[in-house]
Order: sequence, then structure tokens, then C-alpha cells
Amino acid sequence: MKYGKLIAEKHEVEIVKRLLATKMEMGDVVRRSSVGTLARELETAETFEDANMPVDIVRLNSIVTIRSTFNGEQTFQIVLPSHSDIAQKKLSLLAPMGMALFGYAMGDKVSWMFPSGTHDISIVNVEQPNDVEA
Repeated sequence: MKYGKLIAEKHEVEIVKRLLATKMEMGDVVRRSSVGTLARELETAETFEDANMPVDIVRLNSIVTIRSTFNGEQTFQIVLPSHSDIAQKKLSLLAPMGMALFGYAMGDKVSWMFPSGTHDISIVNVEQPNDVEA
């Protein structure tokens, strides 16, 4: 892990915590595990104001390219659940992959539980769009 812990923007942490609180008891074992893991990681995350956020961190609206053994290389944008649209490669933050990547940096490797089992993911690239809405 490049920074030694999750890195997140202060306002986004509050948004994510509210979203996770509504999903804590919902879904299957994998989703509950993902929600619990991200919630615990957020408790020890280092937070920054937006202007001071490192640009290589996966956050809301980031465009992320990953490589994994189960899906090869793919690129998508991490968005709020209400903006999710797989056809446009917009992945909900609350999808297992979204929760797995949030707060990690380009170059990090993440091991996460998915419906198909635990998989390792490498974050190949992170881009921050100019028109971020959170």
C-alpha cells in the first residue's frame, strides 16, 4: 500500500459512511463483508481537504484502470449508486469492486472478497475528472 493506509477526502468520507450505514445489514455475505471491511478501513483512513488530496487516489468520480486475474484489464469510473451505469462504465461505489478500490492509490494491490471468491487487483491508473460532483 503506497501510503500505508486508506486516503480519503473529508467530505467524501462522510458521504461514504452514510451510504455504508444504510447497507450494513443488507445483501449477501460478500456485500456485508465488503461494507464492514471498508467501514473499518475508513476509521483509520488519513483524510485531506479536497485541495490537498493526492491525485493518484481512487475516490468518488475517479476513472480507474485495474488489472485482475478474474477480469483482465478494465477501466471504469467510481460513482455514487444513483449514477451507476455499467453500459457507460460507471461503477457504483457500493459494488464490491467500488468498495475494494476506494481510498487506495495507483500502484496498490488490493485483495478483496467477491462473489466468485477472494481476488487480487492491481490499480494500474487513476485519473481525476475536472467536473467532480459529490
